[in-house]
Amino acid sequence: MAQDPVCGMTVNEKKSFSADLDGKTYFFCSQHCLDKFCKKKNISKESLACIVPSKRPFYANKTFIISGVLVGLVAVSGFLPILVPFRNTLLAYFKTIWWAITLGLFLGGIIEYYIPREYISLILAHPGKRTIFYSVLLGFLMSICSHGILALSIQLHKKGASNPSVVAFLLASPWANMVLTIMLIGFFGLKAFYIIFSAIAVAITTGLIFQFLERKKIIETNKFTASVEKGFSIKEDIKKRFKTYRFSLKNIILDLKGIYRGTLSLADMVLWWILIGTGLASLAGAYIPSTVFNNYMGPTLLGLLVTLLVATVIEVCSEGSAPMAFEIFRQTGALGNSFVFLMAGVVTDYTEIGLLWHNLGRRVAIWMVLVSVPQVIILGFIANLIFK
Repeated sequence: MAQDPVCGMTVNEKKSFSADLDGKTYFFCSQHCLDKFCKKKNISKESLACIVPSKRPFYANKTFIISGVLVGLVAVSGFLPILVPFRNTLLAYFKTIWWAITLGLFLGGIIEYYIPREYISLILAHPGKRTIFYSVLLGFLMSICSHGILALSIQLHKKGASNPSVVAFLLASPWANMVLTIMLIGFFGLKAFYIIFSAIAVAITTGLIFQFLERKKIIETNKFTASVEKGFSIKEDIKKRFKTYRFSLKNIILDLKGIYRGTLSLADMVLWWILIGTGLASLAGAYIPSTVFNNYMGPTLLGLLVTLLVATVIEVCSEGSAPMAFEIFRQTGALGNSFVFLMAGVVTDYTEIGLLWHNLGRRVAIWMVLVSVPQVIILGFIANLIFK
């Protein structure tokens, strides 16, 4: 397996796009990333020895498959009364969140197209308390699912970002990013802001504590040096971009195409997870008695711990967990449990802990759990007290 040099995703070398440059072979998850690589290197695709995998048929697309399953179940519900509750719950979900998904993906495409990754690498590579706040802010701007963010975080670590910055970025990104912010508002209304601000608070607090642990040499430090072009200034780069940009119909069309490709790339990454999460939430809402939620995942300390355990063993992308979190809230009225369910996908996920253990260090992985989990439980408990 190799890593895409643009988005940081792990890709299968036999099934991915590849290109040879200066004696080195690069692998890409999509044509979109290959195009961005060429643009960054200021080279044409024609000058590269590219190998493009055979085009995947539309029916092999994950979003198409999951959509087909859901549409099929809805269609069959016309003949099988037992599926009617599932159909009604599923349609109610989509009626609630369709606008949030559409708007979130569009804004994600804008961010993908206009915000260079160099900005992120530059800011995350510097020490200091401000770096933690920058990391969280940039995590909010990264419209990528938790799996993509994990890969990107590891890649940033290899570029020289400090371990506290990587952890803060990682904790903030999946649950405080713009796409999910809009989705959560679509589900929870104004109560979503408690979840968002709490996620940001956990990320900031954990990052600052990690800086203290790093100074005391309790956790590992990043052995990689930062790879940032000397004298590079984000402010000057923005000025340069504005100065060289020419407003014309041609450029506007190119920009719209770039935003469209970014939106499409993001949708290909997260939309199938959203559909899975919505399908699971609809099944739970339709067939699991509310007494099960109330008895085992209610607004109590035991309910919070059970929710944490359930979320730990469920491997679903952040956007896919949002519908499940809302179903917990709908059934129990426990906003804190929904928050714990969402955050557990980051702070106790075994894939994430394993990758941190292997790349950043075992002490970093252990301390992330020790520092973040108590915060999540406390904030979840407070939410249950406030939003009764």
